[in-house]
Amino acid sequence: MENTQEILNAILLTGFAGLATGIGSLISLTAKKTNTNYLSFSLGLSAGVMIYVSFVELFSQSGDILKANYGDNGELYNMLAFIGGVLFIAIIDKLIPENQNPHEFSNPNKRLYRTGIISAIVIAIHNFPEGIATFMTALYEPSLGVPIAIAIAIHNIPEGIVVYTPLYYSTGNKKKAFWLSLLSGLAEPLGGIIAYLVVMPFFHNHDLVLAYILSFVAGIMVFISLDELLPAAREYGKHHSAVYGLVLGMFIMGLSLFLL
Repeated sequence: MENTQEILNAILLTGFAGLATGIGSLISLTAKKTNTNYLSFSLGLSAGVMIYVSFVELFSQSGDILKANYGDNGELYNMLAFIGGVLFIAIIDKLIPENQNPHEFSNPNKRLYRTGIISAIVIAIHNFPEGIATFMTALYEPSLGVPIAIAIAIHNIPEGIVVYTPLYYSTGNKKKAFWLSLLSGLAEPLGGIIAYLVVMPFFHNHDLVLAYILSFVAGIMVFISLDELLPAAREYGKHHSAVYGLVLGMFIMGLSLFLL
């Protein structure tokens, strides 16, 4: 049975990951102009962190749990959960028109207020399952909770930029753009809390639930990295900026996992 401190720690980690959108807002708020090479490097860094932690930790950890429970069939279930995460996020992206998709990084000067609001809503939808994974992992596998929270936080920084930019250009109100961007990250801790209060009481084997969630979210993060972050990184900066960010992100994630 989890104690209050463990639950609180999981909530704080999930909140940290979600509210990293505010860091992206602060970057945009203080920047006099968009530094495309910096954005390209940051997106590559985020992709490197997410790809590394997805395959080396999430997918691997999930596979170990499922194989321990189902034998060789565990590998199949692990793969299906991973593909389920890919299909889930792909469907969400497919339902959002390209000129309104917050991951497309189109020219912010041409975006309207409505686009910024839609961006915030869609990012909240993206963040909800990430919050479930971060919260449940931090609660039941504390050693993995910190690196996963860091990976998702890095991913959320450019999302904060994407929400802030159209709202600021359409309204000229920096405070409003900042707070809406920050609030879009609240879906992360909300997702975790709802999962704990509503979903978990119906499952006695928490390890199995955690395994499926980890693999599912690994699929989500790999899809976001390959379909959205890396293409945008190459488009908005020099090719090598994205590659250097990708490699550095993998190195940082690998080193942090080793030290932890």
